[in-house]
Amino acid sequence: MAYDKSVLDNLPAQVDTILATHSDRDTILYEICRLLSSTVPVYDWVGFYIADPEVPRELYLGPYVGEATDHTRIPFGKGICGQVAESLETFVVEDVHAQDNYLSCNIHVKSEIVVPILKNGEFVAQLDIDSNTLAAMDAHDQRVLEAICAKLSPLF
Repeated sequence: MAYDKSVLDNLPAQVDTILATHSDRDTILYEICRLLSSTVPVYDWVGFYIADPEVPRELYLGPYVGEATDHTRIPFGKGICGQVAESLETFVVEDVHAQDNYLSCNIHVKSEIVVPILKNGEFVAQLDIDSNTLAAMDAHDQRVLEAICAKLSPLF
């Protein structure tokens, strides 16, 4: 699906408005999910996975928008999300079916981007976006989403 990528450029300022308007972390994260999902037509599932302070090296599903997923807990290293938790680097997947380490959320997902959120250099959470469009995310998406995630580290 082709769309005007310039819609991405206004997202960081809109996130600033959400941060200024709300104080509850989960509300902020949910509102960001809604913003991204409603603004970018190829973002079919948008959610946050958060490092569990009670269970070392495990993520739990935080606020999200999209179809329900069975993956409510993910160990570090498992799947793309678990891989990003260990590498601390954004992972853009053009074709999820070409990845050996992919955990399928639903049969429609074709591409994914996962962006880590670091606080004082330590992994605390990540933004996970699935698309039902092949190769939906690129370097432009990555730059914008990394800028957004940098704004979120104080929440953790």
